[in-house]
Amino acid sequence: MKTSNPVLARLGQAAERERSAGYAPTGPYGQPGIPQQYPSQAGYPAAPPAVAPMTVDDVVVKSVALLGITGITAAVAWVLVPDALVRTAWIGAAVVGLVIGLIISFSRMANPALVIAYAVVEGVFVGMISKAFESFYDGIVLQAAVASFGIFFLMAMIYKAKIIRATPMFVKVVTASIVGLAAVMLINLVLALFGINTGLRDGSPLAIGFSLVCIVFASLNFVLSFKEIEDGVRMGLPQRYSWVAAFGILVSLVWLYIEILRLLSYFQGDD
Repeated sequence: MKTSNPVLARLGQAAERERSAGYAPTGPYGQPGIPQQYPSQAGYPAAPPAVAPMTVDDVVVKSVALLGITGITAAVAWVLVPDALVRTAWIGAAVVGLVIGLIISFSRMANPALVIAYAVVEGVFVGMISKAFESFYDGIVLQAAVASFGIFFLMAMIYKAKIIRATPMFVKVVTASIVGLAAVMLINLVLALFGINTGLRDGSPLAIGFSLVCIVFASLNFVLSFKEIEDGVRMGLPQRYSWVAAFGILVSLVWLYIEILRLLSYFQGDD
């Protein structure tokens, strides 16, 4: 199975070596296939496969779990964190979440504990930023949440219908664009800390346009996640990598939600 993702390619080769050592093959739609039967010693039955392959169901279950953890943490932070500490908690969670996210993204190992920790930290971040926006614009959080999940399910249907295909060129363009946007947002944040306004987050036409661009690419990032899940299942990656796939979906959903939250605030008056 060919893939444009070099990390998945290496993981797929590792999975192939595991299967050749006696692990179970992958059946249709990523379901575990029938284990290969090898002669047993002393009449005992052959040992079962040591590593189960990842399935779409695994990713769905873990994605729901991470979203649940993020949502519960956000609600708890909203209630428990005093108004005077909202900004501090918001910035602190953003920094910690960025560090953990980079570790997960650049690590070659699937670490469920680290992914869950990321979901908890993102819950604090989402809870604080939501509380801040809701204090100015009543009902904006519910609107942003509904819009975010609506876009997610729309992109899932579009991908399933093959209206958008994750070709190698598509993957390169979207990945490069997202990296560029991340760099721009980081630079804008640093400049904002020094009191420099670039116009990207002040409700101006430029800010509206920037948020729209971010929303488009956050939505397209779901296509990359769906493609990685599809490739991972076909390659028979170990089940633990479903945590990494679920992490990718959570990252895109949080980014999309924050950008929609900002965009809606631009049309409801000044802060």
